[in-house]
Parts: sequence; C-alpha cells; structure tokens
Amino acid sequence: MKIIPLPEVQARPRRVAVGTFDGVHRGHREVIAGADTVLTFDPHPVAVVQPGAAPRLLTDPVRKAQLIASLGIEELVVIPFDREFASRSAQQFVDDVLVGALGATHVSVGENFRFGNKARGDAEMLRADERFRTRVVQLLEVDGEIVSSSHIRGLVLGGAVEYAGQLLGDPFAISGLVAHGDERGRTLGYPTANLVPDPAYVTPGHGVYAALATTDDGARRAAAVSIGVRPTFVTGRGELVEAYLLDFDGDLYDRPLELAFLKRLRGEKRFASADALVEQMARDVDAARTICAQRS
Repeated sequence: MKIIPLPEVQARPRRVAVGTFDGVHRGHREVIAGADTVLTFDPHPVAVVQPGAAPRLLTDPVRKAQLIASLGIEELVVIPFDREFASRSAQQFVDDVLVGALGATHVSVGENFRFGNKARGDAEMLRADERFRTRVVQLLEVDGEIVSSSHIRGLVLGGAVEYAGQLLGDPFAISGLVAHGDERGRTLGYPTANLVPDPAYVTPGHGVYAALATTDDGARRAAAVSIGVRPTFVTGRGELVEAYLLDFDGDLYDRPLELAFLKRLRGEKRFASADALVEQMARDVDAARTICAQRS
C-alpha cells in the first residue's frame, strides 16, 4: 500500500473511503469495503480544533496504516491536518480535495461523518453532489451497542481487551521502544521488556494480561504482561507496561516491541511478599501460555 501526503497526490479516478478511522474497527471496515483509496487525517482533527477535548487514540499512524493495508487498500492518502485546513469550508473540501486532488468517482463515509469548517458538511451534502457516487454506511451495532472508537477506548481502559478485540476485528495493540526498568523481574526469575505508556494513546487498565509479543525480527511469542505501578514494591516510578516473553532469552533494550492483547487475566494487587508474587506470576505465565496457544 502506498502512503501519500495529500499535497503530493495526483488526481486519477478513485473509489475513496473518508474518515478518521481511529482503531480501524469493524464499523470502519464497512466504510472502507469496496474502496481502493482511504483518505484520513493526521493528527486527529479534534486535537487541532479543540485540543483540550482530544481523545487518547487507539492506534498510532503506523498501526493504522498496517490495519488499513491488511484490508487490501491500494493507497492511503493522509491530510496533514492543521488550523489552515480546518478553516476550509465543507464545499472547499469537496471541490479541492475529493474532486480536485483525488478525482473521486465514488465516496464512502459513515452516516455520522462531518467535515469542513465548524463541521457543516455531512453525508447528505455528499449525496447531493452529482460528480461522484456516494455510499453512506449505517453505524454498526453489536450486542445492542454502536461500534465506535470512543466505546472501544472505554473497553480498553477498563481492561476488557478481549471484547475490544472483537469489535476492532484485530487484537488491541500497543508498541514502543523497550526501556530500562528496575530489573526487578530479572531477580524474581521473570525478566521483562518494559514500555513506558504514551499519554497520547490508550493503554489497557491496570492488571495482568495474556498477549502476543512481536519483536523487531518479526518473531511472535506468547507473553504475560503486567500494567500498573507495581504495588508490592515501593519504586517511585509511574505506570509501566512490563512484558515477560515466554521462552525468550535475549536483549530487547531500545528495540521496538508490539504487544497485542488477548485477554485480561486478573487485576493488579499488592502481595504480602515477593515469594507470593512469584507464585502468582507462575500461574499467570501458565494461563498466558494456554491462551496464546489457542489464538496463535
């Protein structure tokens, strides 16, 4: 899949799906179906228009591009969203971007998609334009709930990663460079690869999870992941993501690591002793191994 900033794009006939697509969840995938090009925004428009109201995102640009590419899309066009672009009217967006820059023959959007200055443009405005055909996709409902990025954010923050993955269509994942920690896990017999959560993105709620870890060599391994502040020990550190990769012995410091969360095993708790913690960690590792074997 080609990734092209909007200023560099060349007009040609395109079937374009338009949206923010944070998470690329199952509802988004309905919008994207049948398109050859996806048009999206970076950063999230709310971060520019109302910075104080900007949501913590489910996917960074790399993860979002990977998910969109997995749907068979040929081209991802990214709008560098800023104040100048936000000031454009809805009609300018249609004329200059959809028709002028992209040459859209078909446009697909969700029924709640809004665009242009003060969000004055909507799906009906697109439908009324005869220069392209417009497909408006109804909001997807699962278990009586609308599938939305905000709903999935709440699930992830609450630790419900398994159900969040069902709504996303793929496991919820985070990534980053492995950071140095206190090396306490090594002394306990469970050395961990540590990620420092990025406040711009959603991190699962505190607890222990079964996850699949992907290292920079492309290898995928089962992992037991603890997220929290390690209440059994007084560390002075903030929130940390600690991943114990099963059957792995190597140095991951300063290397990229992706964690795809499959299931929450338990909540974070304080143990009476390090020995009690180690006994529980052994049980967590066994559970993670079983769950990952079922999903890999």
